[in-house]
Amino acid sequence: MQSGVFQAQKKDGTIYYRSSITYRSKHISLGSYRSETEAHQAYQTASDLLKNPKTCQPDDYVAEHYPGLPFHKWISLLNFKNNGIYCKTPLYLRSNFFQYFLSPEDVLLFDVDDLFYYSNHSIMRRGSHLFVAEYGMQTNIRSRYGIRNFARIDVDYRFVNGNCSDYRYSNIEIINPYHGVTVTTEKSNTIYTTRIHIHGNYLVGRYHSLAEAAIAYNKAVDTLTQNGSPKQYAKNYIEELSPAAYRNLYHQIPIPEKILRYSFETESHPEADSPFS
Repeated sequence: MQSGVFQAQKKDGTIYYRSSITYRSKHISLGSYRSETEAHQAYQTASDLLKNPKTCQPDDYVAEHYPGLPFHKWISLLNFKNNGIYCKTPLYLRSNFFQYFLSPEDVLLFDVDDLFYYSNHSIMRRGSHLFVAEYGMQTNIRSRYGIRNFARIDVDYRFVNGNCSDYRYSNIEIINPYHGVTVTTEKSNTIYTTRIHIHGNYLVGRYHSLAEAAIAYNKAVDTLTQNGSPKQYAKNYIEELSPAAYRNLYHQIPIPEKILRYSFETESHPEADSPFS
């Protein structure tokens, strides 16, 4: 058997080959291959990369120069060689942040505070959505930064420097952190509209402040819960208000009749609002 190659067998009896390498006393798996030749090629490429005295950078990657070794594994080995830290995920440390490579052209930026998390969670992309597998579920990584599901870029949040791949905390500004609230501008006036989804969207009201709109959503949630809603709605936490100020606004805000009389025990429900209302 050639260097760095180990024969293995699947449950159905199929033979395959595993490749691995030891570097700085750490045993690193390079992957599984159909043939001994392919497995050895991966080992040889990894060995050449780690032994080469020339300092290589992520931008130097050319697939033809590193045959048999997957790009994500190449990045992991390069980071280990240059920075002394081995991570199974394809990230590369910089001076005060790190890069996460989904591909040579698709690169995300993160603060070093997130290093432990992303060294243990592989990021997947589906269109513009980025996920990690967590507790048997796919979790949108944007939730780590206070960005709600279905939040709209440049309306509910924005990337300060315009780079949508830069997830460093200083680059993410949350404009609207609240559930059920949308922000629009009409004739230079900012309008905060609250809706809640039951079986369709129901308009709760339009308000002059973000806090009022967020509290209105909470009051609608409380009303539906009292009416027997089986759904557990996430509520808004309005950090800038004292408990007394919150209570005052909560009691002042009216709730529409169609929400107040919504019944979960009958088949007859008030009609949902038009999406344009």
